[in-house]
Amino acid sequence: MLMSLLKDEAGFIVSSELVLIATLLVIGLIVGLSSIQHAVVAELNDVSDAIGAVNQSYFYTGFSAMKQNNPGQAKAYTRGSTWKDETDDCDNDQCDISCDVPVAEGPKRI
Repeated sequence: MLMSLLKDEAGFIVSSELVLIATLLVIGLIVGLSSIQHAVVAELNDVSDAIGAVNQSYFYTGFSAMKQNNPGQAKAYTRGSTWKDETDDCDNDQCDISCDVPVAEGPKRI
């Protein structure tokens, strides 16, 4: 039964029908890939916003140790440090990388 279906030529697709079907498939593929592109860009924008929102401030205290046989003299000493993260111009920037709205053409010059 399967062999008779494969060898059957009664419903052969005409080349114009094949071109129409292929064209519709390609147009659908382009629209689908464009939707995927916009979704990926939106997710990457979310990731960049999350990275930009990370607070990179830090603070640690110093350390000192005194000699046991001479209490007034330091054996080891390390200073502490601090750094405060300020908001940069590019942090949490809400920009879309996509097509702009159409702009009307101006009058033609002669």
